[in-house]
Amino acid sequence: MKPVRVGICGFGTVGGGTFNVLGRNSKEITRRTGRAIVVEQIAQRRPNINCDTGDTSITDDIFAVANNPNVDVLIELIGGHEPAKELVLTAIRNGKHVVTANKALIAVHGNEIFEAAAKHNVVVAYEAAIAGGIPIVKAMREGLAANSIDWLAGIINGTGNFILTEMRDKGRAFADVLQEAQELGYAEADPTFDVEGIDAAHKLTILSSVAFGIPLQFDQCYTEGISKISAQDVANAESLGFRIKHLGLTRRTSEGIELRVHPTLIPEKRLIANVNGVMNAVLVEGDAVGPTMYYGAGAGAEPTASSVIADLVDIVRDMSLDQTVRMPSLGFSPETMSDSPILPMEKVVTAFYMRMNVSEKPGVLAQITQILGDAGISIEAIRQHTHVSAQVPVIILTRPVVEGHMNSAIAAIEALADVNGEVTRIRVENLGG
Repeated sequence: MKPVRVGICGFGTVGGGTFNVLGRNSKEITRRTGRAIVVEQIAQRRPNINCDTGDTSITDDIFAVANNPNVDVLIELIGGHEPAKELVLTAIRNGKHVVTANKALIAVHGNEIFEAAAKHNVVVAYEAAIAGGIPIVKAMREGLAANSIDWLAGIINGTGNFILTEMRDKGRAFADVLQEAQELGYAEADPTFDVEGIDAAHKLTILSSVAFGIPLQFDQCYTEGISKISAQDVANAESLGFRIKHLGLTRRTSEGIELRVHPTLIPEKRLIANVNGVMNAVLVEGDAVGPTMYYGAGAGAEPTASSVIADLVDIVRDMSLDQTVRMPSLGFSPETMSDSPILPMEKVVTAFYMRMNVSEKPGVLAQITQILGDAGISIEAIRQHTHVSAQVPVIILTRPVVEGHMNSAIAAIEALADVNGEVTRIRVENLGG
């Protein structure tokens, strides 16, 4: 049987890793597919010093790969929206299957891309777009196909997890750790996508669609970053038996689908609370299987290449069957996709951690608890920390409450004359099975 010929567009870290793993493990991969996989052409802006490409055809024109009649599968690793979107659509129109690691492309333009792929009877695979080497899409779409997924929660950005881990372990300030993350290459010069949750929101949007069979709706994902988390908040969480993680969470409710990325207090006994450094993890709750967790490297040349090539292997197996019907991209037949709305944040129910500075006067705490009580908010715990000034640090943990009620209560608390500055609030999730 003739080899399957692959074109790689983008030959940086992941592109080079993909090329090297394909070469190193070619015999094992051929055993799994029954057909050899050959890199026919590479599109690159500059040579990758970590790869010996030999006599492989090299071009600086990505569209030359998409239009190359000898290429069966295009691997898109250039990132971003354009020209990646047009590159992928061109490949699809030319009857080529596509493997991509581009979470922004799938989260924002995936509905259009998947529709085009179905029309032209090709596969668009995207495992590497989420959590690097962790096969979370395959786990949910295939391994958990018998389940109704209740919710999933993920640490799906290694940069943010590294920062929060360093803040917890060493008591360091956010800005200090961020600078180190940039020096180590974990964070970009402009770290906005990582620390403000946009990267995680792209990934969560895709995971939510795979979990619940809803269209991709990145613009509906609530996103909050970690740049306002202080070392004091991290220490307070530890003292209360929690860890702060930058969590992506999506949950099915009777009113709609929760879709949110934000800092979250998680009980320290949970496995996911103990995922540290740049590692990623996704916790999935299914009605039949219960809670399952998937852990591994969320980035890097060869971990991400592992997912790229796993998708490629699936495509090659599929090609060998000469199918006219493909697996739906999100795991649900297009005609059965749900129209469940994304739940607005003000309707989400969650518990809260609050930190505030109040004047050392009698009756101030009574005023605050009265406001919370009037809003129907039950208090789990209150701590008044030792202090050396006239300002008293107060910590309050609440029981689950509708977020809109909490917003109103915090506004009323901040309006009190003896509450100084803004109230810091972080959501709390139990994540129990």
